[in-house]
Amino acid sequence: MLKIASVIALSLAVLPALSMASDGGDHLKKGEKLYKSACIACHSTGAANAPKLGNKQAWAPLIAKGMDEMMNVATHGKGAMPARGGTKADDETLRAAVEYMVSRAK
Repeated sequence: MLKIASVIALSLAVLPALSMASDGGDHLKKGEKLYKSACIACHSTGAANAPKLGNKQAWAPLIAKGMDEMMNVATHGKGAMPARGGTKADDETLRAAVEYMVSRAK
């Protein structure tokens, strides 16, 4: 029984990554598009202490907190960052942008 539960838990953890991989990179391309249209204003310069795109040291503690916490910040805002980065992006696109930025910091 424990083995079955472990396999199910692992499968649930891996499925989102597999679905992103199977979409031919469209998910991250959608995230890159949002990044370039909105997020870039602060995440390219570090304005208001936004972690710069590609800065592994700045992103490491955020990545360590997990995607749920990063999405909470992206959705609701933090400090000078407005909710949804000041956009009307839907949850999927917002998540794609966060995942795009995280992918550049690994």
